[in-house]
Amino acid sequence: MNVDTTQENKECLGCALANQDLFVHVVYEDEFVCCFLDHDPFNEGHTLILPKKHFRYVEEFDPQTAIAIMKASQLLSKAIKKLYNPDGITICQNGGKIDELSHYHMHVVPRYENQSFASFYTEEPWNNEDLKNKLIATRVELTKIIVELV
Repeated sequence: MNVDTTQENKECLGCALANQDLFVHVVYEDEFVCCFLDHDPFNEGHTLILPKKHFRYVEEFDPQTAIAIMKASQLLSKAIKKLYNPDGITICQNGGKIDELSHYHMHVVPRYENQSFASFYTEEPWNNEDLKNKLIATRVELTKIIVELV
């Protein structure tokens, strides 16, 4: 479902991703959000939640978007736990000048014991080519679990 964006947001990468004007591996969406696999996953199942309407900062949300983002984070967490049995899940959001999309996005990342999360915040590339090559299979598996949970 595409959402109209104002002219100033037509060039927003986040808007293009959230409204699927660019290809993404969608695992869940509703009227307000689009959830898709990160193209450069930290771990298998690493998912992004983006509002379809353009918001840069969390304090800009309308109530419906805020609720949709939290519901999606709960749903994704349940699905990731069921499918991958991680030791934990990190949910995070970066805003302001460190936000490369210039559009609000939340990460839902499965985590495993004794795995440092420090590299998540560095520019160093991860050794994750195997995960990148599995994005289609990951999408199919995660979507199947999400459909069962909805």
